[in-house]
Amino acid sequence: MVTEKDADFYKENGYLLVRGVFSQEEVEAMREAVEKIIQRAAQANMDRNHAWKGDYLPPEQLSRLVLKGFHDVHYHDAAFLRALSHPGMVAVLNRLIGPNVQLHHSKMLVKPPEKGAAFPMHQDYPYFPHEKHSMLAASVHLDDADEENGCLRVIPGSHKQGPLPHTGRHYLNHKEYPISLGTPCPARAGDVLFFNYLTIHGSDVNRSARTRRNVLFQYRDAADAPTSSVHFDWGMGLMVSGENPYFDKAKPNFRIIS
Repeated sequence: MVTEKDADFYKENGYLLVRGVFSQEEVEAMREAVEKIIQRAAQANMDRNHAWKGDYLPPEQLSRLVLKGFHDVHYHDAAFLRALSHPGMVAVLNRLIGPNVQLHHSKMLVKPPEKGAAFPMHQDYPYFPHEKHSMLAASVHLDDADEENGCLRVIPGSHKQGPLPHTGRHYLNHKEYPISLGTPCPARAGDVLFFNYLTIHGSDVNRSARTRRNVLFQYRDAADAPTSSVHFDWGMGLMVSGENPYFDKAKPNFRIIS
């Protein structure tokens, strides 16, 4: 599915779009799981708006935008555990990261029709910095995505700049890095966009009458340790491929919530 040429493209550009990783049946199973998670969150009074705040859009626009986002989705539905260790995913990860791959965390992102929130341009690095920068995101498309419904945008080669200063650890200076600066990555349901956590990326508002649903899995080389005790999710350290070279290193400190 992924060739040495594709791996070279990723190394040079910091991203790679892989077509048809998931079948339509697998996509539909994840869509149903997303809807059920949203329903359960509403029943638990935890269905909040996760749209980013800031000055990258006028306040009157921001107030109307909505984003549904929940972490650790593989703990909410088995469809996502199957997806994150899917043979098609593992084949790509082995090419881009290596034989020993760990999950860091998972999350779902839903942009509702006509008011789906934008993501200003940013790197993922500030949220979970690591020593070797092997960390990448795999954004699984559950709907067709294009510029009209706010597809992902990347700045090719930007990962080579290393970590950049962010506004309050959230996003880059939007005047220097407007969303329009990014290269659009239109995709179809079942496609997966892989990008390094240093690659500058973002997405515009969903202005269409269509929903844009994505599930995101964050992976790393098992030998790549965090440099800061931040963003330690439940999924952190789950072996997706190969073996863990360390018997005991960098684990979350769990706390039971009843």
